[in-house]
Amino acid sequence: MKLFTIRNEKEEFVAVLKKDQKTLIPISALGLSHKDMNQFITDATEDEFSMLKESISLDFLPENVSENCIALSDAAICAPIPKPNQDVICLGINYMAHAEESARYKAEAFGGERSYPIYFSKRVNQAIGTECAISSHSSIVDSLDYEAELSVIIGKNAFQIKKEDAYDYVFGYTIINDVSARNLQTRHKQWYFGKSLDGFLPMGPCITTSDEIISPPNLKICSRVNGELRQNSSTAALIFDIAYVIHELSQGMTLKAGTVIAMGTPAGVGMGFQPPKWLHPGDVVECEIEKIGILKNTIK
Repeated sequence: MKLFTIRNEKEEFVAVLKKDQKTLIPISALGLSHKDMNQFITDATEDEFSMLKESISLDFLPENVSENCIALSDAAICAPIPKPNQDVICLGINYMAHAEESARYKAEAFGGERSYPIYFSKRVNQAIGTECAISSHSSIVDSLDYEAELSVIIGKNAFQIKKEDAYDYVFGYTIINDVSARNLQTRHKQWYFGKSLDGFLPMGPCITTSDEIISPPNLKICSRVNGELRQNSSTAALIFDIAYVIHELSQGMTLKAGTVIAMGTPAGVGMGFQPPKWLHPGDVVECEIEKIGILKNTIK
């Protein structure tokens, strides 16, 4: 299933996409009372999942349901989790080719090995959805960059999980653009500030539930800036895969339901070009991952 958070004049609500890929059904129209995506992830039952799957496959819905449906083309789409309950957990330099371009940019020697993952967190007050504008923060940022990333949504509390059981804890997948201020990132010798400015977490357009994607995911991932292909890879190229990451992190911390883990970005980010190709107001960035969709944002 593809789950969206939609906004109307009064509120934000969760909706599920019909198999026609054109029509959204608010879950409230199907009798579900989960107020937002965080609550749905935490509390939805297997029976409710089964009911949603059945509903999205129907050619004809009951009148009281169909009258509440929304055309996807008309919907105001928010980030699927507008306000994550915790900071996003991110992996740095988790594709080998990106490790090489990062070392080049920083004029460092690259040894060709990654023995352990690099983890950091990305603060988010409000994730922004597809078609929303990304603030350039031009008063403090002179080297704005993009990073298309597959993100994993944890579906139930995970603590001390075996690697072979890791995918049992995955609710689904979404896309984030790990927007980064490279000058701040370099100046502060760490990544938290330069990746956590307001509006630096575009997410979406939806969550594709884990039953729709084979584990481990082998999905095409790319990004475009003003139509120019920049990143073009596959999630099969991850150095440390999802099962490894969930297993390792859960040995010492509880990954709560709704936790977002961003798995890192492939080569082709702005800093990887010579000279670098930074983002500027008016630029349109598209991050695309197979079976999830396109996350599209304009820099302002």
